[in-house]
Amino acid sequence: MSRGGGVRVFCRRFSVFGILFFFSFILLSGCAVGPRYSRPTAPVPPAYKEEPPGWKTAQPNDQIARGKWWEIFGDAQLNGIEEQVNVANQSLKAALAQFEQARALVRFNRADYYPSATAGVSASRNRQSRNRALATTLSKTNYTDLILPLTVSYEPDVFGRVRRTVEAARSNAQASAGDLESVRLSLHAELAVDYFQLRTLDAEEQLLNDNVVAFEKALQLTQNRYQGGIASAVDVAQAQTELETTRSQAIDIQLQRSQFEHAIAVLIGQPASSFSIPTAPWSTPPPVIPPGLPSDLLERRPDIAASERRVSAANAQIGVARAAYFPLLSLSGSGGFESSSVGNWFSGPSGFVSAGASAVVTALDVGRRRAVSEQARAAYDQTVANYRETVLNAFQEVEDNLAALRILENEAKTQDAAVAAAQHSLELSSNRYKGGVVSYLEVITAQSIALTDERAGVDILRRRMTASVQLIKALGGGWNSSNLPVVKLDTPSPRANGQ
Repeated sequence: MSRGGGVRVFCRRFSVFGILFFFSFILLSGCAVGPRYSRPTAPVPPAYKEEPPGWKTAQPNDQIARGKWWEIFGDAQLNGIEEQVNVANQSLKAALAQFEQARALVRFNRADYYPSATAGVSASRNRQSRNRALATTLSKTNYTDLILPLTVSYEPDVFGRVRRTVEAARSNAQASAGDLESVRLSLHAELAVDYFQLRTLDAEEQLLNDNVVAFEKALQLTQNRYQGGIASAVDVAQAQTELETTRSQAIDIQLQRSQFEHAIAVLIGQPASSFSIPTAPWSTPPPVIPPGLPSDLLERRPDIAASERRVSAANAQIGVARAAYFPLLSLSGSGGFESSSVGNWFSGPSGFVSAGASAVVTALDVGRRRAVSEQARAAYDQTVANYRETVLNAFQEVEDNLAALRILENEAKTQDAAVAAAQHSLELSSNRYKGGVVSYLEVITAQSIALTDERAGVDILRRRMTASVQLIKALGGGWNSSNLPVVKLDTPSPRANGQ
């Protein structure tokens, strides 16, 4: 009897190990279904059309935009507030939290590579009917059932469903990391634009205040001439009108400046009520920003990298959809102790064990799997089109800002000549008025033209600074797609400080 029992135990063990060996062999020889991924092609020009011929990089080469690209403008105040964006901006923190969610989803899907186990304990007191079917006089009607089970289940990834799911989650997490860097770049660029808007408003306000001083002297001169009987009351009224109009324009500048100051406070995570920037007029033209090669743009733009990673994720989803055509294999086993009393609950005879395997395939779904596969393919085509559109928009942004910088530089030279001519005209008109040759109307006209030309010069400088920031943003701000995280379990996430 003992020998026969030993043979039965051996056979049971052999059958269990045979099943495990069989499925392990299938697992090792399995392959992931679905298309292999390759980056989709995108139209890349050989050179930028708007880059001026002979436009060389300034020496030394630290003018090239890198990580802290705002430092090329050489403004300590700007450098300080740009650093605060990485620490306190709430939109950046929200984007970081979104990336952390995507990264956690990778770990969630990767857990399917391994078996899952559940354990528990149950105790029950039961009373059975004496009149139940198949009851005998020897059957117990009252009994206690104590169970301590451990169940293990495992799905061998024979056809790559789990691998493709993890691949899709990883690509989506990398796309989320690209989105995070896009938000970071946009926030830094928005802050720089607001800062230069504020500084050029300071320059414009200074210009208006200087003209207010000049107009006050002109008014005093006109009043003296009126009291001496040389000028008319009309001249005094015209001088007074010009003075008050300029004062009003200077006050309006303060309103615009305060709004940009409040916007900067929000970007660096501070209440607008407790933040201020001292007045400092800006007069420096933007530095030369070399755009590099157009092909480099595909690696330097985080939004392009994020779009490409979404193409990879969509490609993996095609494999997930195709895996539904193949059987779903699973291994399961359970064991533990079961007894009617605590005294012999953990004794040898109280143990139980079972193992099994199953393979399930959908025989008829009336085209459901085919529809899912077609949907995955269409979603892939959509992401490819979005990727190519992102690339085209990127080249447009670079060309737009290159054109803006080139044209505005020429316009600034012409405007400087116009300002000089207007100043000369004003000087001649003032001398003619003092000599009694012309009325004060000619002086006012010359003053108005000169002030308009000077304000236009400041506006051109404002637009040039904005275009330079937007060009750096369009070029990716020194970022590179190699900075995308691998998104493994032990990979540190990019924190809000950019590390």
